[in-house]
Amino acid sequence: MSAENNREEDVFDLHVRRIVASGEDELRRMWRRFTEGVLKRDSNEEGQKENCSSPKTSPKMPPKMTPTTGMDFEEYRQRGKEMVDYIADYLENIRTRRVFPNVQPGYMRTLVPDTAPDVGEGWDQIFRDVERVVMPGITHWQSPYMHAYFPALNSFPSLLGDMLADAIGCLGFTWASSPACTELETIVMDWLGKMIGLPAAFLHSNEQTMGGGVIQTTASEATFVSVLAARSEAIKKYKLHNPDLDDAEINARLVAYCSEQAHSSVEKAGLVGLVKLRLLPCDENLSLRGETVKDAIEADKKLGLIPFYVCVTLGTTGACAFDKLREVGPLCKDEDMWVHVDAAYAGTAFICPEFRHFMDGVEFANSFAFNPSKWMMVHFDCTAMWVQNSGALHRTFNVNPLYLRHENTGAAIDYMHWQIPLSRRFRALKLWFVIRSFGVAGLQKHIREGVRLAIKFEDMIDRDERFEVPAKRHLGMVVFRLKGDNIHTERLLKRLNSSGRVHMVPASFKGKYVIRFTVTSQYTLDEDIKRDWNIIQTTAKIILSEENGVAEIVDEEIEDSEEERDQTKALEQKPEPVREHISNAGLARREGMKKSKFGMSLILSNVPMSPKFINGSFAALFETNDVIMEYAKQLSRRSVDLNGRPIRLSPRKRLRETNKQLSFDLSMLPSRKTSQLVKQGSLDSKIQEIFDAEGQYDLDGAASSSEDLSEAEENGPNNLPSKDLEDKEVQSSITDLSNFKLPMNGDIPHRLCPHCGHVVN
Repeated sequence: MSAENNREEDVFDLHVRRIVASGEDELRRMWRRFTEGVLKRDSNEEGQKENCSSPKTSPKMPPKMTPTTGMDFEEYRQRGKEMVDYIADYLENIRTRRVFPNVQPGYMRTLVPDTAPDVGEGWDQIFRDVERVVMPGITHWQSPYMHAYFPALNSFPSLLGDMLADAIGCLGFTWASSPACTELETIVMDWLGKMIGLPAAFLHSNEQTMGGGVIQTTASEATFVSVLAARSEAIKKYKLHNPDLDDAEINARLVAYCSEQAHSSVEKAGLVGLVKLRLLPCDENLSLRGETVKDAIEADKKLGLIPFYVCVTLGTTGACAFDKLREVGPLCKDEDMWVHVDAAYAGTAFICPEFRHFMDGVEFANSFAFNPSKWMMVHFDCTAMWVQNSGALHRTFNVNPLYLRHENTGAAIDYMHWQIPLSRRFRALKLWFVIRSFGVAGLQKHIREGVRLAIKFEDMIDRDERFEVPAKRHLGMVVFRLKGDNIHTERLLKRLNSSGRVHMVPASFKGKYVIRFTVTSQYTLDEDIKRDWNIIQTTAKIILSEENGVAEIVDEEIEDSEEERDQTKALEQKPEPVREHISNAGLARREGMKKSKFGMSLILSNVPMSPKFINGSFAALFETNDVIMEYAKQLSRRSVDLNGRPIRLSPRKRLRETNKQLSFDLSMLPSRKTSQLVKQGSLDSKIQEIFDAEGQYDLDGAASSSEDLSEAEENGPNNLPSKDLEDKEVQSSITDLSNFKLPMNGDIPHRLCPHCGHVVN
């Protein structure tokens, strides 16, 4: 082949790659221009143009050309079938995979290029990287060995529903934008409301009220929506009697309430909504009682505050406890306060009539939300939310620009007025598919089976004298711990999670560190529960023998699968990537990751038995003792965070937090005192209190002098104590954390909380 022909083919190939995104018609036109000898190429650098001579003979146009950067219909049919087969194989054989990954932060950087490809790659090459790159870092939430958090289930009808919804690709913000999207959502939300026994006032079909249901993304968003709606209603009502006050002045006096066991999203909603929040103490069963709410309301009214909102949790995160809605509801009705019910996990159980006693008093709720994306096998995202008066949502979120109006505005539901974002996915389709595929009876059977397996696991715990169940089991979740000091249970959980064969997360209440065990997968069998309990017992034996100083070797009956061993071996043999200019902090993080018994449950729980941290990613990489020591050092620098960046403190004024018992996703604080009011705070406000105080941390318990303070401020990251001194100080601080003290104005001695770091009397 002549050089001229080679050049012409190169020119053609370059232009094909440039305009392939323009479609096949443009490609064919360019081919004709090429054969006629009029093809020209633009130079990106100099703007020059070159003429290309036409070939002597016109080659035949291929019947159909497939771009290298995409698929045609035929290939999509083939690849789609292959993907369905892969998904089915993945779920069918998920027990062979390590449920919790054995990777380190940044593992993927060495497996993929630093930049995106200039030229599209073939699908075979792309899909090979799923197992090579993605799967080694996946926590397998559908595994029967996954017992962390709550269920996050899928099902084949749900997957098919989203496949179709994604292909349709509609954005149902108004009725006119896709009528079927809105119409189906209103129908299926009425179905679901009737299935769980909601009063008719919550249904679209009830023409006597303005109630109805909407699908939000998450329960956190549903809580935030309810807070904003309640705030709007409270401001509107208060201005009727106080027209001289502006909205900001009223908003500054609003106060909301929830249980100390409520999910952290309630606190976040208060922060973002700029309203005060009180976390109220629970009774011995971890339930919020009406009398507690009443006392808090009366106390706040005396302070000139405006109580406006209560979040009642049905199925708390820490122990699946239930607040007393029947007691709180009537009280809030008398006070004209908004009641929001958060039943994220437990709501699915209300499909079974025998569990509906937990929602007694629901008629007093203004809004109610739960997640079908947890236990109902409708995969994320899908949160069902109902309100008794949709007008409150309209008054809060209503925007009506000209380009969003349509001829049926006002006559049909426009869900953009029921939520924070504008656009919304066609989520109702997968929910519709699941309800129709399983039926009410099938969903009830699924729920009851999960509860039965949890009862079975609880019975196994009760027969082992080394363990205890510190809180009553509800539905499909059991909390348990090793008897004795918290450190035993904490080490047990870290060891279990680091093995990768089971995965659980901690919780803390009543001063006890506990392990949450939730039956999550619809594929879980009795044999799986027995296997997991055997692993727990075997690991506990090892932990307790180490505590007693006995070098006992325990033969574990459950072996890693061949695939798990191969994955672990491959990761261990992978060479450490060469990186230049690694900081001291980076080297410390790398050493922390090499600890053999590191358990990533502490990342996800924010280390309940340790302080709360400025930088969670830093804290996640070290054992508890290392963190406490390093935390004290870093705070002594006063002006920078654990990565050396200036600490930005929030200017918001919030109610100071004195005592607070928290769910598993926040740090555990000391046992509650006699005060019934627990006030909201956050990490930045606590750090502000520490920085505003005079003095310096002294690990030996003595107040630092001004000379010591100046010396501490001059020390940089590289001027750290020796390793021997660090070890001695760590042991001292761990032995008696009450040694953390701080002198205050007036030389009145105060003590730092050993868990959150703020000053307490």
